[in-house]
Amino acid sequence: MPSARPTSRIPLNTLAAPFGLAGFAETWSYAAPVLGVPAVVPQVFWVVAAVAWSWLLGAHVLRGVRVDERLVDQLRHPAQGPIAALVPATAMLLGVDLARFWELGGQVLVVLAVSVAAGFAAWLLSTWFEGRLTLEAVHGGYLLPTVAAALVAAVATHEVGVGWLSWACFGVGVFFWGVMTGLLLIRLSFRPALPDPLVPTMAILVAPPAVATVSLFALTDDARTLPVQAIAGLGVLMLLVQLALLPRYVRLGFSLGFWSFVFPAAAVATAAIEWFRVLDLPVAWVPTTVLLVLLTLLVVVVGVRSLSLAARHLLGQAESELHAADDEDAAPATH
Repeated sequence: MPSARPTSRIPLNTLAAPFGLAGFAETWSYAAPVLGVPAVVPQVFWVVAAVAWSWLLGAHVLRGVRVDERLVDQLRHPAQGPIAALVPATAMLLGVDLARFWELGGQVLVVLAVSVAAGFAAWLLSTWFEGRLTLEAVHGGYLLPTVAAALVAAVATHEVGVGWLSWACFGVGVFFWGVMTGLLLIRLSFRPALPDPLVPTMAILVAPPAVATVSLFALTDDARTLPVQAIAGLGVLMLLVQLALLPRYVRLGFSLGFWSFVFPAAAVATAAIEWFRVLDLPVAWVPTTVLLVLLTLLVVVVGVRSLSLAARHLLGQAESELHAADDEDAAPATH
């Protein structure tokens, strides 16, 4: 019996999967020299991330052809739209890996991804300026277009030898980090709780200080400047907030939204590994191993649970849950 024809596009929230996998691969790349792990090991994870990104992007395009919903309508959706920034942000990370084997190709991919991210952020901001957003629509994904993409771009451009762009990207990321984090904290504190499938997006609060730390070490040749120390303090506070939120996270039923946990966790692990290296910690391999084990366990659990949904033909239901959560989040509060 043929399956029912889909009526809506795949939720953009699903793009957190390849982004998380790319962050996971990046953490392994930073940890490999510390642990003496062959470079082929993290490269396997990079290939997995690239395949996931390509496959999912293709799935989004093919679904879009089959349904009546326009892409521009999905991008303008108050809850879903900002998450589209994960497409170029993931491409930046993949471009850094590509540059290890093909320098020009990696540079082109990174510069193209940064250009797309900048264009999308500018367009999205212009739609927000129309004044039709509600505070209830704001969630962690709102940090993606202007904060996460910009800070990732700062590292990526430096890594592929396009350093003339790095500080500009860093400046954009830091400015909007303050603006968007303030907005998110107000929404989380003074408006109704996020729908369960969107609760994992709160984990993104630890990502900006972590990525900013990696960026500053790269851009200042590992200098332990006052800014990077200040950011480390903020990062520790945000991490403590996440630990305090663990009971709430544990009570959540599994959804595809759990992929939103992966990149922030990977970013924190990468930043910590960078601090171990800069401080020349004698036994750096011990905490590095612990972080890798915990991060790998997280990825395996989320990955296996996601594949289980596919094996049981429950992806349609999982998509519906994300769509419902996005629509609920975008609707003005009635109480």
